[in-house]
Amino acid sequence: MRVIVQRAFHAKCIVDQSITGEIESGYMLLVGFTHTDSLVEIQHLAKKVIGLRIFEDEMGKLNRSIIDVNGQILAISQFTLYGDARKGNRPSFTQAMPYEKANQLFLQFVEELKRYGVVVQTGVFGADMQIEFTNVGPTTIILDSKELL
Repeated sequence: MRVIVQRAFHAKCIVDQSITGEIESGYMLLVGFTHTDSLVEIQHLAKKVIGLRIFEDEMGKLNRSIIDVNGQILAISQFTLYGDARKGNRPSFTQAMPYEKANQLFLQFVEELKRYGVVVQTGVFGADMQIEFTNVGPTTIILDSKELL
């Protein structure tokens, strides 16, 4: 499981010219799954996302979590996080989890994030989405369950 965490001032997802999810301040997450992912990875990465201290404290140090700043999350499914472009110019997506299973895990991940009391908005799984956001910092953290577990 991979999660790209981007600190956002504002973020929204648009599908067919309609806003499907929108937040003011918090995280814009890109979330991808591979074949071996399970509830273990979901729980671990949700806890990691919630616990990340990448918001400034009163001294300007990255020392506050999303809960500390009462932030929100826009979570977007992103199978292309498992794109492999080592050979040729056209990425292979064989490491990405198939649609049905990935959708189930994505919904479980969203529910796990909500268990921490954070407002979570989403895009539409599998849709052609346009994402608009302002990255603050810019601050971007890459989390990979293979490297964290």
